[in-house]
Amino acid sequence: MKLASVVDLQLAGMSNKLIYSAMAVYVLAMFAHLFEWTFGSRGTVARRSIEQTTLAETVAAHAGRSVRQATVTVASGDGGSTTLTRTVVAGEGATVVTTGRGEEPQVDGPGAAGSSPKADLAGRIAISLTTLGALLHVGGVTARGLSAMRWPWGNMYEFSCAFALAMVLVYLGLLAAKAPVRWLGVPVTVGAVLTLGLAVTVLYTGADALVPALHSYWLGIHVTAATACVGAFYTAFAATLMYLGKDVYEKQRALGARETGPLRIPASVWERLPAAATLDRFSYRVNAIVFPLYTFTVIAGAIWAEAAWGKYWEWDPKETWSFVTWVAYAAYLHARATAGWRGRKAAYVALVAFACMLFNYYGINIFVTGKHSYAGIG
Repeated sequence: MKLASVVDLQLAGMSNKLIYSAMAVYVLAMFAHLFEWTFGSRGTVARRSIEQTTLAETVAAHAGRSVRQATVTVASGDGGSTTLTRTVVAGEGATVVTTGRGEEPQVDGPGAAGSSPKADLAGRIAISLTTLGALLHVGGVTARGLSAMRWPWGNMYEFSCAFALAMVLVYLGLLAAKAPVRWLGVPVTVGAVLTLGLAVTVLYTGADALVPALHSYWLGIHVTAATACVGAFYTAFAATLMYLGKDVYEKQRALGARETGPLRIPASVWERLPAAATLDRFSYRVNAIVFPLYTFTVIAGAIWAEAAWGKYWEWDPKETWSFVTWVAYAAYLHARATAGWRGRKAAYVALVAFACMLFNYYGINIFVTGKHSYAGIG
């Protein structure tokens, strides 16, 4: 056996070991995130009204001494506001702090300010484990590409590994950008574990050579963009599911039912999530940001099809469902922007759009025969 073949086999075996190692670390990260959710402080700060002392009353109480007052209004992320009035009485160094009308901002889920030390430590460990899993994951995907001397997403197994990696990288990227999204840790790690589990048990294919149609630089452009889109859309999908649950919980709480929320999940878990409006807004923003990249992905696929098969568009099942998915996300964004859809109606459309995305990948590749059948199960 040639030395190159031996090296390729070793790299392929190393890739498999790294992928399995990443799965194991993601499982540990998932349990650490769950520990944080279970033992962290509530995500909703109790709203309170504090008796306000006016400046005139303060002056009268401290006659003969200099009194200064400064008022600052802080807007919260969910549309509320808090007015803080700081009154300083000279001479005794006394400080009186009063709060005007408004509501205190909501703490953003587990791991935010005020969580218990144990929960905060668990959250930090979870993020560290997720980062370690991502590094192992990157190594596994890279080794797979080196073993085959090509881009490592030429079949469903490889694309699933890249899809799971994109989920995690989007999450870590948001954390690196200081976005308060630690509450996404559970759905992201669960999604990565399930996707990799499906990949290694059902979709696994050896690191073979590509079919002639895939020998193009468009493989790196088109499929990389598609992978990034699916990973980001999954993040929005997870936020949408959480929004639907939190919206039901908030309505139940308004009616006085506080013990449990939807699916009999304890109320304390739901209260550690951001407000329903915040989750809805987060999902919309992610979908809106990613949609132009998905548009480019569809266009790049058409250009690649013309180079490979001589036609930009032939209504192949994969092409058709790519277009259906694009229309679904466009309808969601259009409804939000022009029809003023908010909340549950828009969330249902977003779920349908992501379902189209998943069917385009799993359903079309497994159950439908077309020009993209080379990406099927090996």
